[in-house]
Amino acid sequence: MSHNDSRTALIVVSHHRADSLTAHIARRTATQLEDAGYAVDLLDLTAEGFDPRMNTADQPDWNDRDKTYSPEVEDHMRRILAADLIIPVFPIYWGYAPALLKGWVDRVWNYGFAYGRSKPKLAGKRMLWLGLAGATADDMIIPAIQTMLDTQLSGAIAYYCGVSDSRTVVLPDAEERPQRLDAEGKLEIGDAVQGAAREAHFADFERKAAEHVSDFLAADRVPA
Repeated sequence: MSHNDSRTALIVVSHHRADSLTAHIARRTATQLEDAGYAVDLLDLTAEGFDPRMNTADQPDWNDRDKTYSPEVEDHMRRILAADLIIPVFPIYWGYAPALLKGWVDRVWNYGFAYGRSKPKLAGKRMLWLGLAGATADDMIIPAIQTMLDTQLSGAIAYYCGVSDSRTVVLPDAEERPQRLDAEGKLEIGDAVQGAAREAHFADFERKAAEHVSDFLAADRVPA
């Protein structure tokens, strides 16, 4: 029996299309986790109709950290609390997470739940933020995006909410047509990869994503 048999992972998909590469990687990650012995809760924000816009029901009440939020948000809170691992999978837009994921954090990672207590409710949980980037691996923007996401997601959000281990991963080369900035800042867009080259390109992309997940899981292992 795997030591992870009693563990749960919450995978949060933040893309508007079910046939996107983001959704595909999320499903493959779910399978990988299940094969490793985790019970997986796959939360597809678009498929479940999540509205990322803040509203009155979910607005923080600084005088009441035990406020009861909307039924939808309370349900998401329960799903977060039930998970040992939380893995958001998302496309990178303008060097950051999309509005759908940011709105999920805004509404669900709320005062009294994710922060505002001397003993964080999310203490002991681990997070892996998987971001898919259209830029190529040799684009000079990739290190900058990595730094921004480390600061924003692992630093400003996860750390602030007491998550014990948070990692951000930038997966470049997510586009069929290679995109990079040259030394003068000019955008270069190449021809789309096709046929066997396309299959090899995305097989390598999937392999790299799986390796990052495996490395993350390896750090969670405890001696038998």
